[in-house]
Amino acid sequence: MFRPLLTAFLIAASTVSGPALAQAPATPAAARPPRTPAPARDPATPGYVTAKDLPDGENAPVKTDGNFILGPTHNPAPEMTAQEGVPVGTVYNFTMESTDSKIYPGIARDPNPPQPDAGAATRPAVRTHPAPYTRKVAVYVPKQYVPGTAAPFLIGADGPDRALFTALDNLIAQKRVPVMIAISIGNGGGDAQGSERGLEYDTMSGLYAEFVEKEVLPLVEKQYNVKLTKDPEGRATMGGSSGGSCALIMAWYHPEWYHRVLTYSGTYVNQQSPVNSDTPHGAWEFHEHLIPASPVKPIRLWMEVGDRDNLSTRDNMHDWVLANENMARVLAAKGYHYQFVFAKNAGHTDRAVKQQTLPEALEYIWQGYPIR
Repeated sequence: MFRPLLTAFLIAASTVSGPALAQAPATPAAARPPRTPAPARDPATPGYVTAKDLPDGENAPVKTDGNFILGPTHNPAPEMTAQEGVPVGTVYNFTMESTDSKIYPGIARDPNPPQPDAGAATRPAVRTHPAPYTRKVAVYVPKQYVPGTAAPFLIGADGPDRALFTALDNLIAQKRVPVMIAISIGNGGGDAQGSERGLEYDTMSGLYAEFVEKEVLPLVEKQYNVKLTKDPEGRATMGGSSGGSCALIMAWYHPEWYHRVLTYSGTYVNQQSPVNSDTPHGAWEFHEHLIPASPVKPIRLWMEVGDRDNLSTRDNMHDWVLANENMARVLAAKGYHYQFVFAKNAGHTDRAVKQQTLPEALEYIWQGYPIR
């Protein structure tokens, strides 16, 4: 059942202690061998997009589209720390049970190791079984919000995300982003093929956005006396890794709901399970077929990848750096408003990079939206 906490709490810590982007619970070491560290990739590699080198420690300009290379030093932006005198938003926490969901009743991967799929030797064939879950959700309501008024909002994956809430306190006070509500939604558990998280985030369809629209947003409005805008210009999504690809998937399949997207280390690779014949290569299809072959959608996108981001050689569709480079190329060719940041000295969903860039990224994706 839906279980609100008895009281809300205020985010008033003087430092940010949460992770850069909350991820799925770690898999026990005995169940999976450690991943080989990815080599550092050079942004000047042939085939990568042409990008502007930024002075070390500087971020890309918030009003400029295009490709940028972040230097190797990643100091936290001042907006990532609670500032004296800045109004502090209220954060409400609640949980959602899988037994109450008509869309995601819950799955988990069978314990036996995945076997090669007979149809594709590089693709694991996984078996799943029903599995209950409890999903955590955090709702940030800024101090400046007027109850009952329609507010813009941001949906975040793999929540709760305290770093985001602190950044919003400061950016809203500085009138650099609109007075917005943030809804940080935890995943249903596990990771990758055969998991509930993988099913939610890596599936190329509108289903996750529909889950949010039908099962999450009504609870938020009912329980916390807020009204969420129906205007897609006032709705944003964000996430890291598969949560990042999910953020774009939400806007791509439901552009009537979302126009603004922010991703760290977006998993624009072949992770979808079960396989869908319409998009057989999963999120790799975004840059391989979907974006090049489709009319331009009203989506504004900020995305980042690290030079040591994930790389798997099991097929030609699991290089996170190449996938994000390909995304930048096709977005530019179609004339999208986007900003792509290649971060040196950075790994997958790198905490230090998020601490440096999140305020700029938020300000970029909200360009053009009225700030009062």
